[in-house]
Amino acid sequence: MSGLSEGAKALLSEPIAGWATTVRPDGSLHSTVVWVDVDGDDVIFNTAIGRVKERHLRNDPHVSISVLDPNDAFHAVSVSGDAKLEEDGADALIDRLAKKYLGVDTYPHRTPGERRITVRVQPEHVIFSDGQ
Repeated sequence: MSGLSEGAKALLSEPIAGWATTVRPDGSLHSTVVWVDVDGDDVIFNTAIGRVKERHLRNDPHVSISVLDPNDAFHAVSVSGDAKLEEDGADALIDRLAKKYLGVDTYPHRTPGERRITVRVQPEHVIFSDGQ
């Protein structure tokens, strides 16, 4: 298992959108933009139950999350591991991410009946470049 360096944690803590790559049932890869953060040594993001990412992760927990510094193409982090899905605290996390990325206290894009879920990834492989 590989842990996150302080530099990798710092980059993941910035309000920079990342992308998560999951595995489709046919084995092909699916990448989507996500808001990310760190919780201890874990990388976390949030989605809604029933969305493609959540369905893929229930079928195959392998996931990769990457962030690229928009000001330095050589400052990046990519983390891969198995996802753990958690409903407890997921609403609070999406609000925390909305504060980080939008500067608002409450996530403004909820839909009626939507149930949020946190995706928690304990890093198994980490690639980190601290820039030029």
